[in-house]
Amino acid sequence: METETAVSPHDSAVTRQLQWLALSLTPGIGAGRGRRLVESFGGIDRLFAASLTALEAAGLPAAAAQSISLGKSLELAAAELGNAKELGASVIVPGDAEYPRRLLEIYDPPLVFYLRGNAEIIDKPGIAIVGTRHPTPYGTGMAERLACDLAARGLIVFSGMARGIDTAAHRGALNAHGRTVAIWGTGINEVYPKENQKLTDQILASGGAILTEFPLGTFPAPQNFPIRNRIISGISIGVLVIEAGEFSGTRVTARCALEQGREVFAVPGNVTNKLSWGPNTLIKQGAALIATWEDVWEALPADTRLALTPPEQPESQEGATASLFEAADLPPSEKKVFALLRSDESTHIDQLVERLSSYLSSSEIFSALFELELSGRIRQLPGKYYVRTM
Repeated sequence: METETAVSPHDSAVTRQLQWLALSLTPGIGAGRGRRLVESFGGIDRLFAASLTALEAAGLPAAAAQSISLGKSLELAAAELGNAKELGASVIVPGDAEYPRRLLEIYDPPLVFYLRGNAEIIDKPGIAIVGTRHPTPYGTGMAERLACDLAARGLIVFSGMARGIDTAAHRGALNAHGRTVAIWGTGINEVYPKENQKLTDQILASGGAILTEFPLGTFPAPQNFPIRNRIISGISIGVLVIEAGEFSGTRVTARCALEQGREVFAVPGNVTNKLSWGPNTLIKQGAALIATWEDVWEALPADTRLALTPPEQPESQEGATASLFEAADLPPSEKKVFALLRSDESTHIDQLVERLSSYLSSSEIFSALFELELSGRIRQLPGKYYVRTM
């Protein structure tokens, strides 16, 4: 039964959106199975135009086939879309400009997203920061500090808004006046945990976003959160793990990141603390050891570093930050050159000229390199290779 605000399934402007939403609400259809169905029928419109016989022949359970064929799924979708709009939420489906491109690269991207807040930022470069729900003061401090320093440099901070490390990461990003996105394992109208209602409001007020693939009213069932974790890793450039026990759900996120070809970072911990097992094991297995924001920054693709907003906000106030050299006072040309150099890998001058050709002339690049070398921030190696100094 439709509500007064429900959108008609016959409205051509929202037909595609309704069809994807209807598919996600059809019983027995998950993200992977739904996409395979769309591919086998040659498009979402053809799927919903198929006969009951054709749907059953495709292997759909009887209840699912009947729901699609008889229009029940579309009715549910029309009511759901109307209710979402009443809550100030939007629905994003494949083919929409707002659908995050990185998620199209993973094995089972969501059929739909429910979103509150700023849709423009969910496709921007960002780092996922995840960890235990019961962190030590060290873990909380590192999460807030790294999130603050990275957000201050234009990276979006993605996390799941769970208690502990997730909450600390969101707060750190907000402290930098940066943008953060919370990816929930509940419906868009179900804040979890309840004490994070204020944090939710702050994220939205600061230009951030709340994102979920679960329908309205979905309660925090334990099985939802491992499902959600593939989105946290898939939407990010990389995943940063801070404190996680041997059987922590954070392991799921790290494994998803590896399977999706994302970078995995980890903050080392005290070997006598059981919460250090996760990050320390990841480091042993090849994850990048992270002590400062620069450790993450240097692992980013050069084009990403160039595209990010220069630091304008203060960094974390808890002691020393990650920067080995303060670059805030550098001239713009030197900042661009410095951003492309790494301390663990040399870069040839020809690579710098090629990557910066749209921003700086050759003479500006040579001059910037000279000034950076004089100030001790970089070092020239034989053959016109350059590295940051340690």
